[in-house]
Amino acid sequence: MHPTVVERELELKLVLSSERSIPVPARLSYRRDDPYAVHIAFHIDSEHPVNWTFGRELLVEGVFRPCGHGDVRVWPTKVAGRSVVLMALSSPDGDALLEAPTAQVSAWLERTLLLVPPGSEGERLGLDDGLAELLAPTPMDDLWLRGPRPSDESQDGA
Repeated sequence: MHPTVVERELELKLVLSSERSIPVPARLSYRRDDPYAVHIAFHIDSEHPVNWTFGRELLVEGVFRPCGHGDVRVWPTKVAGRSVVLMALSSPDGDALLEAPTAQVSAWLERTLLLVPPGSEGERLGLDDGLAELLAPTPMDDLWLRGPRPSDESQDGA
């Protein structure tokens, strides 16, 4: 049986300026039961880690070309000859620019794509089964479809 969670711990860099960055321990997580999303926890060794969730497809595309808008933007670049993925995150609490090693992010993404191949995410959610269950007729449906009985009608004609 395949694992239900794919995780990877790695060190990201919080970019403070073009000359300065600080290391940030992080954990990438992907869960089979939440197939469209990736989860990133920053400061994983601290009492209050910071968690971000966004679309897996955004990160997959961001390894190859700039993408995203609004709260999450991702794009590939080179820093000192190394391939990295930059993630710009914006929230009411502030903005952060994080740098991740492309090779480590790509290897982790490959594992998520093996767990839940692109295009099969909906199957993992069981939407078809859930809809079939919701739409299945019940004994109460027969009563409802027959319409009101005379005793249900108001006596005063209102």
